[in-house]
Parts: sequence; structure tokens; C-alpha cells
Amino acid sequence: MTTTGELRVIPLHVHGEVRRGDSIVEKLLASAESQGLELVGGDILVVTHKIVSKAEGAVVRLDQVRPSTSSRRWAKRYALDARVVELGLSQARRVVRRKGGVLITETQHGFVCANSGVDVSNVDGGMSAVLLPRDPDRSAASLHREIKRRLGISVPVIIADTFGRPWREGLTEVAVGVAGMQVFRDFRTQRDQHGYRLKATLESVADELACAAGLVCGKLSGTPAAIVGGFSYTPGRGRAKQLIRPAKRDLFR
Repeated sequence: MTTTGELRVIPLHVHGEVRRGDSIVEKLLASAESQGLELVGGDILVVTHKIVSKAEGAVVRLDQVRPSTSSRRWAKRYALDARVVELGLSQARRVVRRKGGVLITETQHGFVCANSGVDVSNVDGGMSAVLLPRDPDRSAASLHREIKRRLGISVPVIIADTFGRPWREGLTEVAVGVAGMQVFRDFRTQRDQHGYRLKATLESVADELACAAGLVCGKLSGTPAAIVGGFSYTPGRGRAKQLIRPAKRDLFR
């Protein structure tokens, strides 16, 4: 499927801190109403993982973390917080690379990212750290169901986080949780305008939509979500887990 030619990405401003047990959907719908917006059929909701983690209680006070001797030595060498290092290691399935003060891990979910996604920014000024949701696909599915219950329409949900990339400087958004839509757009076996049959074009639309939302969800602007309109997605039971390349096809393991 293709887009309609015009894509609209509208940030949602959320006032006040998200706390454990809060309804994210309730907060976002209230935010939309205050901005004169409403979710309609065909829209996609992209939510930053941080407010999901906060609502689910995936927040750890750093004064309760007891770093190991190894973490303290590593942190001291590179002027890091040993408690954050310890959390990153505790959330890892394996350490992919540890060099020059950078810790790259594979999380329990299968994501390969810096410090297992543990983040101290936009939490409470450095006293606590936010972890990734335990099961982001399940979290997205829960939000998707609640929107449908409240509004009577099916609105796909993408939970996004910020990752670095091999061989590229800078950060970008990726989808870590998805519900209500297929995560790929498959062009394989189709022919281009010159008649060439495509063989490898499997487009990760979930990641692309997460990136589009990232352009308006500023890190310092209190906009942890965005409504994307005008994209002709394919409904379905897509999951972010499908975006993780299987080990047998990963040339870099």
C-alpha cells in the first residue's frame, strides 16, 4: 500500500508528570482535546517508551542500586555513574561491546542498544532511571485495546525509543512495541518502473513512523506522543519483535 501523498504528524503535549498506574490513553486523549484534536480512523498513535515505562512502574531509584566492583571501576575510568552502568548490565542478556566508556548490550527483549536502554533523562533530575517496558509489544496492545474501548475505532499504536546505529553518528527513533498494524511493507517480487523484479526490499514502516514522530516529539518540549495521519498502513497483528533480525541471518554476531 502507499501513502495518500500527504503525511501529517501532530505532537501531543502532556501536562504534568506521568506516574505509576496512570492511564496513558486518558492523558493523551485529554491532551488531544485541549489541542482541539481527536483520534480518527486511519490515524496512528506513536508514544515514547518513557511514559509507558513510568506508567508501568519501570523506574528504579538510583540510591537503591548497589554497583559491583567491576561497574565502579568502569564508571570511574570514564566518569560515568556506576549505578547506571550496573542497571544496564542487570538488564542485559549479553554484553555486545564494552569499550571507551560505551556499553552496548542485547536486552532481554533482543534489542541491541546502548546500556540496555536505561535512561536518566526526563525522569526526576537524576535521582531515578527508567528501564524499557518489560514487554513493549504487550504494552502497545494494551493501549490499542483501551483506545478501541474508549473511542470505538482501531488506532495502531507504536511505542518508540531512541537508539544509536552502527556506522552512523547521531540517534534516531525505532519501534520497540507495535500493535494494530503490520510492521513491514513488502515489495519483494514486485517490479519497479523499469520492470526489474525486487528481491530484498522489505521496508520497516514501523521504524519509519517512529522516526517521523520523533521529529515533533522533542526531548525538551513535553511532547511524549504524536498522531500520524495520512499513512495507508496495513492492519494486522504486527509486533516490534518481528523487526529483530534472527541470529542465523545476522552477519555481525
